[in-house]
Amino acid sequence: MRPTDITIREAGLFLVEMPPARATLKFGAATKSEAKPAPPRPGFIPHVRVRLENGAGRSAFGWGAIPIGVQWSWPLSQATDQIRSDAMVQLMREFCRLATDTQPAGHPLDVFHDLESELAALSRRACAAVGLDEAMPYLASLISLSPLDAAIHDGFGVVNGIDTYAGYGPDHLGDLERYLGPAFAGKYLSQYLRPTYRPWIPVFHLVGGADRLLRCEVDESDPQDGVPNSLDHWIEQDGLICIKIKLTGTDLAWDLDRALAVEAVARETQARLGITELHLTTDMNEQAPGPDYIVEFLHKLRERRPSAYDALLYVEQPTERDLSAHRFDMRPIAALKPVIADESLMTIADFDLALELGWSGVALKTCKCHSHAVLCVAKAEAAGAPYMVQDLTNTGLGLIHSVGLAARSNTMMGVEANSRQFRPAWNAPEAEVHPHTFQPVKGRVSTETYGAVGLGYRIEEIGRPVFR
Repeated sequence: MRPTDITIREAGLFLVEMPPARATLKFGAATKSEAKPAPPRPGFIPHVRVRLENGAGRSAFGWGAIPIGVQWSWPLSQATDQIRSDAMVQLMREFCRLATDTQPAGHPLDVFHDLESELAALSRRACAAVGLDEAMPYLASLISLSPLDAAIHDGFGVVNGIDTYAGYGPDHLGDLERYLGPAFAGKYLSQYLRPTYRPWIPVFHLVGGADRLLRCEVDESDPQDGVPNSLDHWIEQDGLICIKIKLTGTDLAWDLDRALAVEAVARETQARLGITELHLTTDMNEQAPGPDYIVEFLHKLRERRPSAYDALLYVEQPTERDLSAHRFDMRPIAALKPVIADESLMTIADFDLALELGWSGVALKTCKCHSHAVLCVAKAEAAGAPYMVQDLTNTGLGLIHSVGLAARSNTMMGVEANSRQFRPAWNAPEAEVHPHTFQPVKGRVSTETYGAVGLGYRIEEIGRPVFR
């Protein structure tokens, strides 16, 4: 055992209350639905605290916070959102109980390996505990493990007095063969990550299916809280250069018109501000029937407006998340634009299958577990595959963590950070310490305020009661 290896002594879950989101996001099958969305409900953000002890006998706390994301991670079910959410919270409790009872030890990646092996059994127990007679999807189970996994990585850095990412080299961690197979024998995680944070990285702004594009479209039904309600206003405030567009994947005419409208408003607003850089992405959230739809979309986009086609960085998860269901050949899309797997990426085996089927690269999310994300960075770097760090409307610590991961890797362009659109007021305690992680400047967010230990939270300075 290395002196920097950790043992979990305690793990606890805290459900931090959160007011309703200021607006509702339409995505997937509901992208352009005319039905009035249900008003956003109050909720909570799961926070996990661990007390770790290292090999030298020192003790410290680590923290992690990840939203539930039940509609994204567990979309097909006979159960209500509330029951599914209850099952995921119960699984978080099961993981914390297991960690406290068994006190796993080693490097955080080793601990993740041990905890992940219990995922299926604990998921069944959690569903039974809330009276749910169906299996929890693997993606939902990963989200339930992710706040504990984040807390372990944070605490590992804190207890050893180091930046967590500095603990991924040979002085603290064995080679990657155990996690990624013989091709990574003699290779170390630190080889694939940046030695320091990028101080500023571009931020992607999310345009949902029902979002206003122009100020003149805003009416009394929109929030009256001083926060922008239209794309042009957001660009004016934040100097945006990166925009992600939610599309239907089922209505080609609508998708083309929407993409072109977003590009037109963005270009016109940027021109008034003297901004000349624009990057677009599209996300159909699994709704496209197959690759042919995307190929036709891309050809028609280029025909109708070459500038919009040229601005398009990649197409995200156009088809169903189960890669083996139809084994679509994605190479015709990849020949035009990179096609990126998001919901499909849950395991290392999924990564390999995606590349086999012609996907260009992968989308990483801290809600799929930090351990999984950094291992996928190594896989992507070794394969020369593009990747990016995306969001689950991460708030507070979750956003600091996610932006940090993007800043320590070589993502395609930047990072998603959309809680500033939906829950800006809730972020206030963390934003006091890290203002420009939460408020972009010239279309970029910053890590310049990050601390020197753990995941950089500076937790002792954040005035949120749960941390006291």
